[in-house]
Amino acid sequence: MFDIGWTELVIIGVVALIVIGPRDLPEMFRTLGRFTAKLRSMAREFQRAMEQAADQSGVKDVAKDLKGVVNPKSMGLDAVKDAAAKFEKWDPLKPQTKPVVKAPAAATAAAAPNVALGPDKATEVKALAEKAANDVRAAAPTPAAPTPAAAAPAVTEPAVPEPPKDSA
Repeated sequence: MFDIGWTELVIIGVVALIVIGPRDLPEMFRTLGRFTAKLRSMAREFQRAMEQAADQSGVKDVAKDLKGVVNPKSMGLDAVKDAAAKFEKWDPLKPQTKPVVKAPAAATAAAAPNVALGPDKATEVKALAEKAANDVRAAAPTPAAPTPAAAAPAVTEPAVPEPPKDSA
């Protein structure tokens, strides 16, 4: 409470014993205890009266509403905090993996058969879907076609020595 250790209490006790005297010291401690108990009971009574007044006036409801308003989750600050944490962990010198290309929401809307769109929106959605499909095709690796020379290796026949000719 007052951050008084045992050594300070012993020093205060010795000084009180010397100043007040051993005969009046117990009476002083009783009076001090009664005074402290009275102060604590008055503080509890005051706190209860303040809480009761707050309940009657609706301050608790207002406090609850204010806590709800300043709640970070209700304000969407969690997403901002996550983004900031990812940014702090980001290392520009570290090689990054390629992002996965996803089709935009318009492409999925064009594929849905139950979506009712006007003629202008339908052509716009169709164009977006074709663009997304082209982007996906461009991002995908294409296999290399084999060349004709690499497909069939050249076969050479071994050289056969000619037999010696007779001169007769």
